[in-house]
Order: sequence, then C-alpha cells, then structure tokens
Amino acid sequence: MSSSDTGATTAPESGTPVPIEAVPLRHPWRWLSAAVVLVLVFLFVWGAATNPAYRWDTYGRYLFDTRFGTAVFYTVALTVLSMILAVILGVILSVMRMSSNPVLKAVAWVYLWIFRGTPIYVQLLFWGLIFTLYRQVQFGIPFTDLTFIRFEDTMVLYSAFWLAVIGLAMNEAAYMAEIVRAGISSVPEGQSEASTALGMSRAQTMRRTVLPQAMRVIIPPTGNELISMLKTTSLVVAIPFSGELYGQARDISGVNFQPIPLLLVAATWYLVITSVLMVGQHYLEKRFSRGATRQLTARQLRVMAEADGVTPSAVRSATGRDEGSAP
Repeated sequence: MSSSDTGATTAPESGTPVPIEAVPLRHPWRWLSAAVVLVLVFLFVWGAATNPAYRWDTYGRYLFDTRFGTAVFYTVALTVLSMILAVILGVILSVMRMSSNPVLKAVAWVYLWIFRGTPIYVQLLFWGLIFTLYRQVQFGIPFTDLTFIRFEDTMVLYSAFWLAVIGLAMNEAAYMAEIVRAGISSVPEGQSEASTALGMSRAQTMRRTVLPQAMRVIIPPTGNELISMLKTTSLVVAIPFSGELYGQARDISGVNFQPIPLLLVAATWYLVITSVLMVGQHYLEKRFSRGATRQLTARQLRVMAEADGVTPSAVRSATGRDEGSAP
C-alpha cells in the first residue's frame, strides 16, 4: 500500500509519516444564500409585525379566550375519536381486501372507490342531511310486519358532534385500509410460514409476528393521517358543527368583523396541537423501529464501552469501521 493510500506522506530522513494538514472547503455561496434567506424572513416577519391590518391586539385578546379553549377540546376530541373508529374500520376493510372471498373483496373495493373518490366536504354535507333523507327507520324482517326497532322521527337522534365523528371516520377508514394493507404486505411471507411451522395459529401469527413488523410501515403514514385529520376537522361546518377551532373563529369574526386575527388565533392553536402530535409520532416511530437498523444508540454504546473498558467514541469508531469495511 502506497503512502498516498494511507493518507500520509513519509519524511525522507527518518521514514516516519508526516500528518497531512487538511484545509476545510470554502462554501461562500452557501453562506450567501443563507444570508439572503434570513434577510427575506426578517423582512417578512417585520412587515407582518408592523402591519396594522393584522390587528395583533385583537389576536392577543382572543388567543387564550375560554371559547377557544373549548374549541381546542372539541377539535382534539373529533380528531381522536374519528381516528380510533377509522383505524378499526380500516383494519376490517384491509382484511376484506386481502380475503379470498370475492364478495368481501368487492364490497371493500366499492367502499374505497366511493369514499376516496368523492370530496370529504360533500360527504359531510350528506351526513348532515342524513336524517332528512331518512325520517323513519325500522329494523325487522323484510317483506313482513315483524319489526324489532322503529323510529318514527329520526331527528330526535340528531347530534352534530357525533355525525361529524362518523363522517370523518368513514372517509379516513378508506385511507387507513390501504395503509394497513401495505404494512401487512410488506412483511415477507416466510415470517408467516415460520410462525405456522412453530405451531402458531393464524391469529397468533398476525398478533406476534406480522403486526409488530408491519407497524414500522404503518406508523409513519398513520401519524401523517392523524395530523391531516386534525386539520380536516375544520370542514365539519358542513354538518353543521361550529364548536371546533375554525367554526369558533368564524362565529366570533362574524360578530366583531375582524376575521384575520381570529383566523391567526385558530392557526396558532392548530400549530400547537400539530407540534405535540409530531413529537408523539417521532417517539412512536422510534419505538417500533428498534432492531430495524444496525446503528447503535448512545445507551448501547455506553453499555458496550463499560463492558469492554473502552470509551464510547472508540466503540463507535470500531463498529463503524467494521460495518463499513469490505467482507
């Protein structure tokens, strides 16, 4: 191996290698572009802060208003309840899609076709009018007079909140079904075959082998769908239900005729809730990705260093050299 391969030169007198003095690369255009972006951001923030049309005094007055506190509660409740129902229904639909029964596959496909092919706002409008379309509902044996349950006026069952939950969940279930199906399909068939060879039933194989591995694929898009659901709750005004953030901002701005600061208040609370959800998604992904990568964590490096009596940096360099070396 030559001296150029080892990254050092050899002194002609003593034959000892002389370390190379590395000079870092200059990146003037990188610093220039960063400076331009920072200047533009500063100008935008300064312009917005000094623009009287934003009505920052109104924004500060309503930011912690109790009505918006109640709206935050309803927004989170709509998001959580809708996602729970959507996940349950999505799992059922994904199982139907992967079933060998052609009827179940056809029903699941038609469901996905309808709910993914029509706008969510139109669906919520129909849910708001559902009791107008069906004023009387009865359950019994068809073509006979035998009736078990009968509602003469279904308007007594009207609840804008629960209609919003059902409408959001029915739409989201179509997307969750494809996410769950993709996650299950990503697990190699050999895993299921090995579980069957060990004597596991189909349910045990799904619970202990397939789903834990599929969660690494299911969790990231599900977290994105949860955040998307949070923002989709602003469309439940089509039911109509105005207890959530956007509906509350719209109602208040209809009284004081200042829509811009009220919309900024709603946007601020959406950002706060979204930030909390993103942090939770990060740690959930980290938990289910354990064992999927060969990169050692800080805790694993520390344990290995204590066991071998070396520093964590030495362990990190050794493991990195072993993984990066050619076999």
